[in-house]
Amino acid sequence: MKIISMIIIILSTGLFAQEKPHFVTQELQCSTCHTCEVPTKNNPCVRECIREYLVSVKHSAKEAPENILINRFEKIENIYQPVHFTHQLHAEMSHLAGGCQTCHHYNPPGRILTCIECHETGRKREDISKPDLKAAYHRQCIDCHRGWSHEINCVSCHAMNEGKPSNIDTKPMPKTVHPEIKTPERMVINTEYANGKIVTFNHKEHVDLFGLECQSCHSQESCIKCHDKNPDKLKSKMVHETHENCASCHDTDNNCSSCHAQKEKPGFDHGQRTGWQLNKLHSKLSCSSCHQKKGVFTGLKSKCSNCHDSWSSENFDHAITGLRLDEIHLENECADCHIDDNFTKPSCGNCHDDIEYPDFMPGTLTK
Repeated sequence: MKIISMIIIILSTGLFAQEKPHFVTQELQCSTCHTCEVPTKNNPCVRECIREYLVSVKHSAKEAPENILINRFEKIENIYQPVHFTHQLHAEMSHLAGGCQTCHHYNPPGRILTCIECHETGRKREDISKPDLKAAYHRQCIDCHRGWSHEINCVSCHAMNEGKPSNIDTKPMPKTVHPEIKTPERMVINTEYANGKIVTFNHKEHVDLFGLECQSCHSQESCIKCHDKNPDKLKSKMVHETHENCASCHDTDNNCSSCHAQKEKPGFDHGQRTGWQLNKLHSKLSCSSCHQKKGVFTGLKSKCSNCHDSWSSENFDHAITGLRLDEIHLENECADCHIDDNFTKPSCGNCHDDIEYPDFMPGTLTK
């Protein structure tokens, strides 16, 4: 059965034109690259590339050289000028698309390998499990440039030689940096959704208050996100991606009104949104102090004992609440005044019939 499957693959992909199929010359198993038993042209079920797991050392964009001249092939072929690659500019934006390992996908401790240390310059190779050097260069660039301009032209990166000697080797390469991207306070987005055309995204609030990292929303992106030359296609793609990003915390299928409205929405108010107003002791806490499961904010009970189950009259300093208990009340258990774990307003009814808080103070206010 496996032999028949391999023959089907050869016939459907055109591999029969080679002298020997690649799995014969290198003794590869189909499962090395494919997840299903019988891959086809329409359903190749190719495994995801594992190269991102081969990186053991992380580097920052500041460590990157400003520019790199890629000129290994152009001098030989004498067709195109060498490529002036703005390395640091690409590195600065690489964290949106997977980081430096997008290109530097094999990185042993101690140094950064150049492409040629793994990719051969010759096109005829014994090991075809990895591309030759020219193919490796092009595969890194083509996807982004195709997505940006929706076409691939050699002159997008190369200048034609036109029979003239190149002076790019000696010309100083200009410094190219990306303009500073400022984090917006909030974004008001007009949509085509009839029941709520306005989406108010409080960007700074999601970062500072909810603790979202840039990569939480901006992952596997590229320059295309902002510079696509076909804005209509970009708009459609952004709507889909935006819903995917929001769905990790919001029910985008059944509760559109959590984001969509007919007018701008104010920022997040814990009391209005949840019915539990944060007091002065909790208002300064980060969301993750109580909502410890990342991205999950619902289902948390408001009883203090859910977070403070170890508190008792012996180990809790009541003065932190703004009220220092007097000697008469200092020995009381929490439940004597806070009936049914209601810590919003204490009750004197367990011991007194004729007095009530705050007309009567069981101690001294500290704040």
